[in-house]
Amino acid sequence: MPRNQQILLDNRPEGEATASNFKLVTTETPPLQDGQVLVQHHFLSLDPYMRGRMNAGKSYAQPQPLGEVMQGGIVGEVVESKHPRFQPGDKVVGMGGWQQYSVVDANQPGALRKVDTTHVPLSHYLGAVGMPGVTAWYGLVKIIAPKAGETMVISAATGAVGSAFAALAKARGCRVVGIAGGPDKCKYAVDELGFDACIDYKVHKDANSLSKALKDACPAGIDGYFENVGGMVLDAVLTRMNAFGRIAVCGMIAGYDGAPLPLTYPALILVNRLKVEGFIVSEHMEIWPEALAELGMLVGTGKLKPRESIAQGIEAAPEAFLGLLKGRNFGKQLVKVH
Repeated sequence: MPRNQQILLDNRPEGEATASNFKLVTTETPPLQDGQVLVQHHFLSLDPYMRGRMNAGKSYAQPQPLGEVMQGGIVGEVVESKHPRFQPGDKVVGMGGWQQYSVVDANQPGALRKVDTTHVPLSHYLGAVGMPGVTAWYGLVKIIAPKAGETMVISAATGAVGSAFAALAKARGCRVVGIAGGPDKCKYAVDELGFDACIDYKVHKDANSLSKALKDACPAGIDGYFENVGGMVLDAVLTRMNAFGRIAVCGMIAGYDGAPLPLTYPALILVNRLKVEGFIVSEHMEIWPEALAELGMLVGTGKLKPRESIAQGIEAAPEAFLGLLKGRNFGKQLVKVH
């Protein structure tokens, strides 16, 4: 069995996460028992939700245990199998975590899923045709429930969730406006992802200024908003929501370091009879097949062209993750392991 490099959560962050919260170790991979599969990881997924799990306090997911491999999605290849459903060479997606190999109990429902790489590159199963894509689908289709001609807005517009959201909303006949950091990301949002407009939040020093930019980009107001950021961005969007608007709350990356994120005008939720609903995509497994089918079609037909930021080598994962939290990634953040 191969030697395996792993990244563990060594200690919990106090305030901002740092590289010293993690520890790289080398271990021996245990021999396979019946029903187990050995997976060699090709890519591992870095996602904002992981920051919340590094804290000990209550979050929507169980805290990441200390001294254990950082949990997260992976895609890879079966190299050895003691399970009849999996053969060496099968391409798979699972939750193997920040390491080079994982031993998976393939009898556990949903632990490992075979994927077809004929039309969809393997890495996209961690982004557009994976959890982030399904996240965009659920928030848009089930919470916002858009109608043709409505205006949709999403923060973190060029990330894995945002890029899928744009394609899904355009397919439903909506005007789609993004909020992203920097002119390059905004240009990419409009030129490649099909956004009708994209606002660079970095040129706005406060919610008032961002609100004016939203008014120009959304002349008919905002009907649906997909929230990834919180803070000043949410304050600005709330001032532009139409009556009976819907807000799907997916993430609050502005508050992941533990500082409170107060709302300036919560009364607007009442005044405009807004629906504000938070969700966790793993609690809605029943919609995954339908969502993945549509996302796979969008990627396969070229209507969704996801971009990826790829860090090289397992040891690069902590710095790449910290960069993601600061918006340094461009598109879906991955680590190429093998």
